Amino acid sequence: MTVARESQPYHPPLVPPRAPRSRLALTRDELVAWGEAFGRAARPPLVVALAGDLGAGKTTLAQAICRGFGVADEVTSPTYALVHEYHAPRGTVYHLDLYRLEHEAELTNLGWDDIVAADALVIVEWPERAGTRLPPGHVPIDLEHLVDDGARRVLLAG
Repeated sequence: MTVARESQPYHPPLVPPRAPRSRLALTRDELVAWGEAFGRAARPPLVVALAGDLGAGKTTLAQAICRGFGVADEVTSPTYALVHEYHAPRGTVYHLDLYRLEHEAELTNLGWDDIVAADALVIVEWPERAGTRLPPGHVPIDLEHLVDDGARRVLLAG
């Protein structure tokens, strides 16, 4: 059953207004700290789209966001399960990894419409596999390998 959301509650910007699509070069520890701060600031309903190559740090960032949001359980990659659900005092978190999907239509079998309509924090790895079904208002975050510096990643947010 798909639940239509008539109006989105106001969500203050998580990315500073003067830094849309800002580029940050971060070490792993800095990425984790940034993710935890993002998680503390997140207010459901919110869909976060984490894009980047294999090994760019998407799962590390998802784990940090969950920790900042208050998830006490171990957060693992849902590569094979496709969806993991976590509970925190502030609400439910859905963590999806769409890497193994071949077609946007496969989202229906995951309960995609219900998940993105839920009053939850939804973290999506490999969001490009969702095609046109990413909801408007999602927060895009891209991670890239930094050329000439294997210890840091570039984070593009907003």
